[in-house]
Amino acid sequence: MPIYCDESGGTSAGAMVFAGVSIEADAADALLARFRTVTAIRGEMKGSRISLVERGLFFELLERFGGRAIVAQLPAKHIPGVPGEKDRDLKAYVALLEDVIEAWLPETTGCAEVIIDDGRYDPATLGLVRQDIASLLGTCGRARLADSRRSAGVQIADVIANSVFNLAIASERAERIRRILAPFMVDKVVRLRTIG
Repeated sequence: MPIYCDESGGTSAGAMVFAGVSIEADAADALLARFRTVTAIRGEMKGSRISLVERGLFFELLERFGGRAIVAQLPAKHIPGVPGEKDRDLKAYVALLEDVIEAWLPETTGCAEVIIDDGRYDPATLGLVRQDIASLLGTCGRARLADSRRSAGVQIADVIANSVFNLAIASERAERIRRILAPFMVDKVVRLRTIG
């Protein structure tokens, strides 16, 4: 089972959010294609670039194409380490990623493929993160990095992470996003976790 992962926010943004999305690769491609057809959006689908109406359509398509998400959030005041510490952001990232993957493991029958956005840190750091997740998955699962521009699943995770990030920092769009998300949370299409 593929689990696509992306984050939003960071230590200086008020919160960090990490989304892990379970969706088959063909379904992720079909979701993105349908979203582009309806909205006429070109290029990479990013949560920070879509309107509220487009976001509502996105979550309807997520449910229609069988996607489900577990999203972990960590308020900045609970991010491990000392504020200003160089690797504080990375510690939060790893803690959230591990939390999301551990939450998914009971539903994967032990054979998850975790696809992580490769855009946040340098390749060496992300290579260590990938190894860390691979060790959680055991011998049956695997973890790899992907360029979000070439991965519909990672783009889907980006929109979900961005949506929950808006809630976490109480942005000016938060209340409308909360109303968009509400039915999908009731149906457990999106499940939220807070750590820290």
